[in-house]
Amino acid sequence: MKFVISQEEEWRGVASYVLDHLRSNILLLRGDLGAGKTTFTRYLLEALGSGDEVSSPTYAIVNEYLCPKGKIYHFDLYRIKSLEEALDIGIEEYLDRACLSVIEWPDIYEEELSETFCHEMTIEKKGKERMIIFK
Repeated sequence: MKFVISQEEEWRGVASYVLDHLRSNILLLRGDLGAGKTTFTRYLLEALGSGDEVSSPTYAIVNEYLCPKGKIYHFDLYRIKSLEEALDIGIEEYLDRACLSVIEWPDIYEEELSETFCHEMTIEKKGKERMIIFK
């Protein structure tokens, strides 16, 4: 599905659509810095009923949130330089116990997910607009 949005509150509709069509507990997020990956995640968690404050996990690598369905893990693998580093943070254990894992910058770990069904969202900045593709 493709979306074009120009106002932040339009993320709410994108998040609602994604939740209605989510068939995997892993969502890979792609997009340049500042594209809206964390903003989308905030609206997704809101739609899931989480009252937690969402922030970028850039320095923490992973943030944990709670919603009525269970734990949600939000990863930012931008600073991870190897598969071994991803394994060292315990990414497999997080993925195993999450009701949902959202992974920004998933490239370093993507090969490990090759046999796992994952959804993917790409966000592209075009001025004030965001072009979004959800698969």
